[in-house]
Amino acid sequence: MKPILRLLLPLGLSLLGCARGGFTPSERRIIENSDSVMYVTTIWHPSDSLLLRTPSTDLPPQALRSPLMRTLVAKMNRTVLSPQQDGVGLAAPQVGINRRVIVVWREDKPGQPFETYANVHLEARLGDTLRGPEGCLSVPPYRGTVPRSETVIVSYIDMETLQPHRDTVQGYAAIIFQHECDHLDGKLYIDRADTVFYNDAWAAERAAFDYSRPAWME
Repeated sequence: MKPILRLLLPLGLSLLGCARGGFTPSERRIIENSDSVMYVTTIWHPSDSLLLRTPSTDLPPQALRSPLMRTLVAKMNRTVLSPQQDGVGLAAPQVGINRRVIVVWREDKPGQPFETYANVHLEARLGDTLRGPEGCLSVPPYRGTVPRSETVIVSYIDMETLQPHRDTVQGYAAIIFQHECDHLDGKLYIDRADTVFYNDAWAAERAAFDYSRPAWME
């Protein structure tokens, strides 16, 4: 084999490996090894806190249409809907994946579905500023009062067609989008909150479930 081919072959194999799903080995490990209800990262664990403060990146097209992506979406949905989490939104960094993927409760749509958005970006914040209560699955058991815009424009990529979309969202759904997109930028609601306080009721609820970090993630 010629010397130049010896140099190029490992690079070619590496690129081929990246093309097989578009996820990194560590991301694949988390998605494949997680239970149907995934471990949710919190600011109280040093590794989790660092991850939550790291801006997320878009996924390549091959990842968006991969079986691994479908597994991640299914597990994120089961996690946010589970009794031990019972949230209205979830961002991929909260399950250990620094990618721009979120699940949002679309209470503004018929049937109030939970929908998944990939490569999502917040393009504009519009209208009046509203102040309301917020909590975060990654900041238990605290809550706060947070200022948010009443309307947002979001862009995202359809996971089946790979076509870009834009959506104008208002009301409570707009607040959820802002909260989850903050996660993708390495921000938490406590960075924006006017006040933050310990919530005794939430602390009591969490006592009924095991929220410990899985041993295989250490």
